[in-house]
Amino acid sequence: MKKRPKKNKKTSETDADWIGASLEKTMPGLEMCRLCHMGAGRGRKCLLPSQKAVAEVLDGLIGVLFPGCHGICPLEFGRSRSALRDQLRQVALTLEQQVAQALRYQCQVDNCDNCEDCAERARQAVRHVIDSLSAVQHTLQLDIRAAYEGDPAARSPMEIVLSYPCLQAIAAYRLAHLLYEKEVPLIPRVMTELAHSRTGIDIHPGAKIGPGFFIDHGTGVVIGETCVIGRNVKLYQGVTLGALSFPKDEHGHPIKGIQRHPRVGDNVTIYAEATILGGDTHIGDGAEIGGNVWLTHSVPPNSKVYNVQPDLKVKKGRGKSPP
Repeated sequence: MKKRPKKNKKTSETDADWIGASLEKTMPGLEMCRLCHMGAGRGRKCLLPSQKAVAEVLDGLIGVLFPGCHGICPLEFGRSRSALRDQLRQVALTLEQQVAQALRYQCQVDNCDNCEDCAERARQAVRHVIDSLSAVQHTLQLDIRAAYEGDPAARSPMEIVLSYPCLQAIAAYRLAHLLYEKEVPLIPRVMTELAHSRTGIDIHPGAKIGPGFFIDHGTGVVIGETCVIGRNVKLYQGVTLGALSFPKDEHGHPIKGIQRHPRVGDNVTIYAEATILGGDTHIGDGAEIGGNVWLTHSVPPNSKVYNVQPDLKVKKGRGKSPP
């Protein structure tokens, strides 16, 4: 049996310092990162908002919107109201801090010397969210009803609340949109991208979406920033409501703040894998867009748009028929 070699103390100490030389070379390059406005060595004292804190805020708000289903356990009415109030207060204070950090960061990016008070703007934004929660809850109830009535597989509205990814994504979008309306940077996008990572549904917080919205199955759906969607619209998996192209200014930079994505009217159904592009594209009320359609122009109300069916060939097998 071979004996194990004895450890050399000097060798061990030297091996423990092997990373030192690499760190000396690497750290200056990290500090001089030119794409990160909060890079080390730039003399900035402002901290970025925390993705983890934003995730906790999002989950807390959804827990308040669906008490007894997400977050808070069922309690007696009086205790439940008190518990919800305490939770909402804590969520609001955390959100205020994160929004203030995001606003201060944006001020530094924009080199703003004479801006409004970030703390006061943060309070106004959070107050807007809190004041709008009952309206958001009402709209989500209409979304749940649309899902229940639009999916024969749904056994109850509670099944949708507890398990359907579309409701998680839509709830996150409706909350993030409130902050987007107040021009809060970073945080609305963090919220919707958290929902995207959890559900596979990508809804930009800037989109405008009416009540009674249902996404069946959901995976792969993309809804762009300037998209406008009416009431009682139903999408299936893989639908893209995107931009056709990106107009650029004289310096070659994409022009922002213009209508880049489609407008979808009321009572529209868009089937799986359809792609609808362009800011000039308007889908009229009551239209049906078939699966795998590629559409870059407007269609009138109550129209049906489908691809021509392929001429399928079916070859009969030579094997024996099953008994």
